[in-house]
Amino acid sequence: MGYRVLLVLSALIIAISIGLRQSLGLYMPPMTAALGITAATFGFAIAVQNIVWGFAQPVVGAIADRYGPRPVLIGTALMYAGGLLLMAFSQTVPGGLQMGGILAGIGTAGTGFGVLIGTVSRAAPPEIRTRTVGTVAAAASLGTFAIAPLGQALIGTLGWKGALITFAGLGASMAVLALGVRESTNTPRASGPKLNLREAVAQAMAHRGYLFMTLAFFACGFQLVFITTHLPTYLAICGVAPGVSGTALGLIGLFNALGTYVFGRLGSRYSQKRLLAMIYLLRTAIIGVFLAVPIAPTTVLIFAAAMGFLWLGVIPLVTGIIGRVFGLSHFNTLYGLVFLSHQVGSFFGAWMGGIIFTRMGNYNFAWAALIVIGLTAFTLQWMMDEKPPRENDEGGRAVPVPA
Repeated sequence: MGYRVLLVLSALIIAISIGLRQSLGLYMPPMTAALGITAATFGFAIAVQNIVWGFAQPVVGAIADRYGPRPVLIGTALMYAGGLLLMAFSQTVPGGLQMGGILAGIGTAGTGFGVLIGTVSRAAPPEIRTRTVGTVAAAASLGTFAIAPLGQALIGTLGWKGALITFAGLGASMAVLALGVRESTNTPRASGPKLNLREAVAQAMAHRGYLFMTLAFFACGFQLVFITTHLPTYLAICGVAPGVSGTALGLIGLFNALGTYVFGRLGSRYSQKRLLAMIYLLRTAIIGVFLAVPIAPTTVLIFAAAMGFLWLGVIPLVTGIIGRVFGLSHFNTLYGLVFLSHQVGSFFGAWMGGIIFTRMGNYNFAWAALIVIGLTAFTLQWMMDEKPPRENDEGGRAVPVPA
């Protein structure tokens, strides 16, 4: 029963955390109009949130390893709520929009994937561990499916400020849910690592395949955060009704759950690096088709469903490659570095879109950048070397793997 409770609570927390984060783009049109700020200013606040998330992830993970997940979840959930409140009252608080992005970024690091996936993995029986982690990842998608339309409805009824205050209440609810999160202390640990942390990081940084995958993951963050941040404004320019934006973000979340499960299953049977490369290629092709056809509610929803299917399918593939190539001894550190690249891409995707729209009045150049970066990511990932860089002899020394 304790394990089931942990799974349910973790799924709810991650659903709220990621659902709130991926719905913030809905606030760009009303906030820029009400506050007299540019799209670049709003985009920078979202960009700050993403880059802070990336840098904060290894820090909150280390704290959770030492003190347990519950205090980290409670503290970062309250920071998340505080950041959303600052955004709601940014008109009266100097720098409130940017400070809100910083707090929300730390909050997402503590309540999102990093801490909870590690907690659930350690608690789950080995024979169902992969399936359990996939369930938690899918919950993030379902959170977007529920929260994005809710956010659009709240903006329509309460206004953007009332909607953000309600979002802050949802953020605070994660702290209440975290009270029931208890991590098992009797889970056996893996055998000691043959390499220390510095050697493991140096080994990965010298591995061309790891570097290629890390650079490709930059493109993933760049594309996806640009879409969640700027799609509502782009649709408004195209004359699409505001309600379609919320529905589109919700569809991304719904189909994301399906795609994450499917690619997790495919990754256990087929080449993970090839599947990852195909995700980048298919995303880019879908963006190209979306720009080529007339923008209408139907085409928007088809685009959202297709992109959603490919959204978080990268997670089981990237984690699978890291574990298979480098082992699990320093898995969290190596994944954290790859994830940081993703968040740097998220930062530039959100910020770049705002700058381009402010200066040019449209997103044409931004969409072109998404296509170029997507094709680059496909090429890098397809060329990735996924051979383990070295093995350890019986004395624990690192030696090259024979060809």
